[in-house]
Amino acid sequence: MEQPGKVYLIPTVLSPEALHTIPPYITAAVQKISVFFVENERTARRYLKALDRSINIDSLQLLLMHGNHPPDTKLAKKLLLEGKDIGIMSEAGCPAIADPGHLVVMAAHTVDAPVIPMVGPNSMLLALIASGMNGQNFQFVGYLPVRPPERVKAIKELELESIKKQQTQLFIETPYRNNHLLKDIITTCKETTLVCVAADITGPEEYIKTKTVKEWKKQLPELHKKPAIFLLLAQ
Repeated sequence: MEQPGKVYLIPTVLSPEALHTIPPYITAAVQKISVFFVENERTARRYLKALDRSINIDSLQLLLMHGNHPPDTKLAKKLLLEGKDIGIMSEAGCPAIADPGHLVVMAAHTVDAPVIPMVGPNSMLLALIASGMNGQNFQFVGYLPVRPPERVKAIKELELESIKKQQTQLFIETPYRNNHLLKDIITTCKETTLVCVAADITGPEEYIKTKTVKEWKKQLPELHKKPAIFLLLAQ
């Protein structure tokens, strides 16, 4: 019986200008793969071409996966059982975190296909280690609710959990709603609660600051359309 193909978890850049953050062995891996599950076909094409200009993009099979379009796991299993290797790429950073790539990974496990996690930039971990907050006990909760009343309720619950467990809470938002989220955090949380804003990580306008809510109230950064991650630690 033929050995199943492998699934490669391929990290991408957090900022288009930060190709230097991608280890060389990523390029060596993508050169051997012809099937990729990607969040955005255009971004994926641009990234692969940046890694190696000689890659024939049109010869690749780019299969879409995003919030409204789950990956075709039946096809993934079929390809793996045929001995085909598969690459998974997120829109930014490491795949299978805050994207549907984990569904392809689980499909690989069900057919006993090897899963290869690869080293690369991850906004959650980079923000955490740069925040000065508790890196021993933390929780990533992804996106908070879109509706303001539900979002405020979620922030209050995260602050209470942080107090109870002395746990750093990490969350993200769609870039065009960043300013609204930060205002909700500042108006909802206690003045002594620490908040870290980490925006454009590894990019030319990288901004990482940790302050108390009281300190943030003096001046808020402009975060509109900037990729950002937020951290909260109640004290």
